[in-house]
Amino acid sequence: MHKPLLVTDFLDRARNHYGDQEAVVATTGERYTYDELGDRVDRLSAALAERGIEKGDRVAVLDPNTHYHLETAYATMQLGAVHTPLNYRLTPDDFEYILSDAAVDAVVADYDYADKIEAVRDSVPTSVFVSNDADRTDGDWEDFEAVVAAADPDGYERPEMAEDEVITINYTSGTTGDPKGVMRTHRTETLHAYVLSVHHELYDDDVYLWTLPMFHVNGWGHIYAVTGMGAKHVCTRGVDAADVVETIRNEDVSFLCGAPTVLNMLVDYYEANGRPEMAGENDVRVTTAGSAPPEATIRAVEDEFGWYLKHLYGATETGPLITTSDARRLMDGDADDRFELKKRQGMGVLGTEVAVVDDDGEDVPRDDSTIGEIVVRGNQVMDGYWEKPEATEEAFDDKREGWFHTGDLAVVDEHGMVSIQDRKKDIIISGGENISSIEIEDTLFEHDDVSDVAVVPAPSDRWGETPKAFVVPASDDPDEPGVTKAELREFTRERMASYKRVDRVEFVDDLPTTATGKVQKYELREREWNDEDRMVGEG
Repeated sequence: MHKPLLVTDFLDRARNHYGDQEAVVATTGERYTYDELGDRVDRLSAALAERGIEKGDRVAVLDPNTHYHLETAYATMQLGAVHTPLNYRLTPDDFEYILSDAAVDAVVADYDYADKIEAVRDSVPTSVFVSNDADRTDGDWEDFEAVVAAADPDGYERPEMAEDEVITINYTSGTTGDPKGVMRTHRTETLHAYVLSVHHELYDDDVYLWTLPMFHVNGWGHIYAVTGMGAKHVCTRGVDAADVVETIRNEDVSFLCGAPTVLNMLVDYYEANGRPEMAGENDVRVTTAGSAPPEATIRAVEDEFGWYLKHLYGATETGPLITTSDARRLMDGDADDRFELKKRQGMGVLGTEVAVVDDDGEDVPRDDSTIGEIVVRGNQVMDGYWEKPEATEEAFDDKREGWFHTGDLAVVDEHGMVSIQDRKKDIIISGGENISSIEIEDTLFEHDDVSDVAVVPAPSDRWGETPKAFVVPASDDPDEPGVTKAELREFTRERMASYKRVDRVEFVDDLPTTATGKVQKYELREREWNDEDRMVGEG
């Protein structure tokens, strides 16, 4: 029997079985059941339809992690329209490009960010503009609450939809050129939500704290998975350590996500505030992704906070889940060696093939030392980039045809557990030797006076490139870091091969990051290489 996989099924299921249960804790103070959430979604669908939005049209959302984003996503998808979440850290020029590239028909924007759309309003094809607080928004914007209140919840018809139709477009960061729209279908999003539910161990009594930006819905899928399970969404307007800890306790949060920088922020708060209780009535599990947190951070989260940490790896294009380090049969209970395993990106998630290949597309040996590129194949991998067939072909047909090429370099151990050594562009080629910036960062993180660090290649007349570390000191004062540059250089020299040690150090107030807390090394690289014709490693 074949039943189409549709993303609308998730809210339908929650309304059917959990209608009288609390669904959303809003940032504005309201609390909505799934019946109430569903009614608001229906009304917004009707309002969008009344304004001409049809199946296939694009509806963009520029919003932090509020209930307005949840409602707009489902209202859009109920019409068969294409949900297009926007990164609120982008500039008006970025929004002008994306809204034009996707030919967006309607925008729903938070009052804190609507001015970025207003600045380019006359240059984009969009005709419908809605703000969650029109009184606090400059320009001619309709008010979200007024639009919903005036609409008839029965005033729209859900069209026929097929699982292979595009239902979301999620734009990549555009750090190496114009942003690319990742096309995701009903099928890829549904399968991703299934995989996420299994590997995050989601249940109907979970309380999920939105510390991860909702504009990553196409990659992370909690909009679908948490809703479909009938669990509870706790919304936020950003990540503040004190607010996060208070909310975890007050709302009995059981699950959240956090990049390593977010975890470090929470550890710093914990140490600076007398080691407060870090949980309410529920046990807490946390997922981190991408580059592994320092071992000291993992230890603090598990041994001090009492949380259970999972480390995942993925990309927007892959749905995003590629691997998980949560392999408990390979860990020795609570023994310290579990931290080494948790630092790895791990093994492929269900339904996903992961390989690490050499330049000829052949699997590298499982010796934990031979470096290759991670390639991925699975049902949740994107169909392609919006209106960019050449970029799509390049992403899938390089070393191994038909597999998505991540650009991440890794080694593989005997169990098939991958460990990322670096991005292609972040590998430092010094005197012909390949040096992992991540390995240097891990070493520097072990120093008590280092709070955060990013290592990039810097130009060297002698070696071509040399490692440079941008260090956020634990003192939070770059002028009084509590440690000298020479001491940090010596610290790495004592712990690493001589050619790998950090050569240059710069103390900084903070590191440039994405909205998910990932360090934007390209900004640091561009600064270092601004006066050079090219980079040795072409990063």
